Amino acid sequence: MFIGAQVSLYPMTSDFVDVILSGLKAFTPYQQDLRIETDDMSTLMVGAPGPLFDAIRDLFATVAAQPDHVAMHVTLSRGCPGEPDDPSCHCETLTKAQSLSLAERQTLAHQAVTDAPVTGVEIDVQFSLYVLGQDGHMDEIYGCIDFLKGSGTFLKSKNFCTRLRGDAGAVFEVLRQAFLRFGPAEGHVTIDMTASANSPSLR
Repeated sequence: MFIGAQVSLYPMTSDFVDVILSGLKAFTPYQQDLRIETDDMSTLMVGAPGPLFDAIRDLFATVAAQPDHVAMHVTLSRGCPGEPDDPSCHCETLTKAQSLSLAERQTLAHQAVTDAPVTGVEIDVQFSLYVLGQDGHMDEIYGCIDFLKGSGTFLKSKNFCTRLRGDAGAVFEVLRQAFLRFGPAEGHVTIDMTASANSPSLR
């Protein structure tokens, strides 16, 4: 299994360089668990979903705690057949998922969101889940949508995506659960997401 993300951060301030560099310090606790490679376009992060989502959450929450508008785009992928297996990406949640029903997976996802840490940082996210290469993929997507609507972070449905709003801890846990609990455990699943905080449009 190969699990990873491409992450791009966009602070809406003239001090964007300092904001990005200070935000990247949030990765420090995760450097032993993740392969992290930053270039002029994005940061590649490869590893298990636990530290992967925690690191992305901490990056965005750190920057969003400042007053300026900031946006972030993330592409997440697991099980891509074009990538080599990576032992660092091992995930017990995926290993056990094969034997669980959709309802059982939804229940576990809700519990994980309930247990999510509170960051005190309010964020908005819109994202799309793509279950690739599987017949009946819409059953998994509809199951995920049902989970989202009961997650406490659901804002609204949009064309091709779902809007979430809430504390960064809960929102990123919802994203992690959507990524892990829906779609075949050994299949190719991706998420395309955009996060925003402190947007002047909401004032």
